[in-house]
Amino acid sequence: MSSSNRGMKENQGSVGLVQRKILAFAAPPDEMVLESGARLGPVTLAYETCGCLDSQRKNAILILHALSGDAHVAGYHTPDDPKPGWWDWMVGPGRPFDTDRYFIICSNVIGGCQGSTGPRSINPATGKPYNLDFPVVTIGDMVEAQRHLIDALGIDRLLCVTGGSMGGMQALEWAIRYPSRVASAIPIATSCSLSAQGIAFNEVGRRAITADSRWQGGNYGPNPYEIPAAGLAVARMLAHITYLSEQAMQAKFGRRLRAKDRYGYDFSIDFEVESYLHHQGESFVRRFDANSYLYISKAMDYFDLYRQYGSLEQAFAAVQARFLLLSFTSDWLFPTPCSNEIAQALLTKEKEVTLREISLPYGHDSFLIENDEMKHIVSAFLARIYAAL
Repeated sequence: MSSSNRGMKENQGSVGLVQRKILAFAAPPDEMVLESGARLGPVTLAYETCGCLDSQRKNAILILHALSGDAHVAGYHTPDDPKPGWWDWMVGPGRPFDTDRYFIICSNVIGGCQGSTGPRSINPATGKPYNLDFPVVTIGDMVEAQRHLIDALGIDRLLCVTGGSMGGMQALEWAIRYPSRVASAIPIATSCSLSAQGIAFNEVGRRAITADSRWQGGNYGPNPYEIPAAGLAVARMLAHITYLSEQAMQAKFGRRLRAKDRYGYDFSIDFEVESYLHHQGESFVRRFDANSYLYISKAMDYFDLYRQYGSLEQAFAAVQARFLLLSFTSDWLFPTPCSNEIAQALLTKEKEVTLREISLPYGHDSFLIENDEMKHIVSAFLARIYAAL
């Protein structure tokens, strides 16, 4: 067996091969009206599905990705793919999002760079990439675009909306914006608004990109030597630090030196942790767009249920979904108190909510790392919701 296709061959619980699909909508003069008041259209939304929609169309689950994610949540695009989708261990036959029972949908957000309309898409008015002429989008705009997809699939009510980090923000927005269309919600490692510290990290990342001489005011070319690779890599390196915990970094790297037994006494890479961060930055540049990073991180900054509704209690007043909130002990970017305040507001409005804090040492990225406790909690919750419909 070749090393290139070993991943799919050995992943017995995988959904197997999946295909990216495209939904086109909002063609002029019926453009999307964004929260800013700007109009966007036509719009394409890239998405993937796993499993089958049942005859009553009541088993659909919408999975929502984080900042740097995409629609490829599970399975493989080709037999030679070395890695499956980003949440493959959660999605598949017999897995928590059981594709023998549920119909799974995941789309790339607008503003993204993995098939959905974003700043590097062609502006039909000019025939050139939008770049910074692309309108600023919000979490609410992302959800509105997803609503077009759910309508196109003929689904009146989702069994569940779920996601971690920015995906959790979208899950909250779905439950609030379309209360009669969401039976349950599982927001994971998320918050009702980004903290000042979170906004600060995002701004430093954006400034790293815009300070890169290749950025050219957002009008960089498509070739590898034209993109602001250095700035985008630094933005990713900074962000990745926030996704890990000190405990995890110490256990994985400590102060170990890289391929040497003494300091170099120069500014080359001495430590393993430095090498790791450089690798993260370089690999990110190969799959993500710098302008999309600006837009999506700004959407996270703008998400604020307090500002939008006056209070969390008012935000959740009309929701009908049953909630499962998950947090992690080592997550300092979206710590458990963020989930606690959501739970308290829901309880104040007499909504059904379960809050579970999972003890894992991996920081904010804990929701992306396979663990049995999370799998058990989500499986049991979904089975209960599905049985009650």
